[in-house]
Amino acid sequence: MFNDLSTPARLMATRRSGKPRDLGAPGPTPDQMARILHAAARVPDHGKLAPWRFVEVPANRRDAFAALLDEAYRDDRPAPSRAEVEAVRQFATQSPALVVVVSAPAHASHIPIWEQELSAGAACMNLLVAAHAEGLAGGWLTGWAAYSERVRDAFGGPGTRIAGFMFLGTPERPLDERPRPTAEQVVSVWAG
Repeated sequence: MFNDLSTPARLMATRRSGKPRDLGAPGPTPDQMARILHAAARVPDHGKLAPWRFVEVPANRRDAFAALLDEAYRDDRPAPSRAEVEAVRQFATQSPALVVVVSAPAHASHIPIWEQELSAGAACMNLLVAAHAEGLAGGWLTGWAAYSERVRDAFGGPGTRIAGFMFLGTPERPLDERPRPTAEQVVSVWAG
């Protein structure tokens, strides 16, 4: 069973993202979204800088988001195929809820930028776990749009980066397991 809510330990041991294209209604209620974003902000944050921002893209702005992505995509690909245009639109409109997490480091701080970026990644992970704890599912995507300056500027501006597009909703089909590394592949003991 994925996203087992019986205990916090079971949730962590069974956590599984949902594919954003497979997430449907209902999405988070306003109260659930407030709790999810509150939990997302409870991450390690050296220097108490809050080097991340959460930007909700409401349902009534998803078409505008799709138009932004279309324009940004055409910046680098002036003659996209019909399939490419449809894929860009599908990305923008999938799942009932979307939060764009922006890494917004305090460049003037003595705290290393790398640590601030790690905090933004931790905020993305907390957001996913919090969504799963609410009985929903979430998917964290990046792709070309996360690296587009035009898209970045619409959410944060220079000096920031998009850490993730966090899609939230209810799985419309059963979640599938994906290959996971074994402990032998990723765990070692330092011998000095």
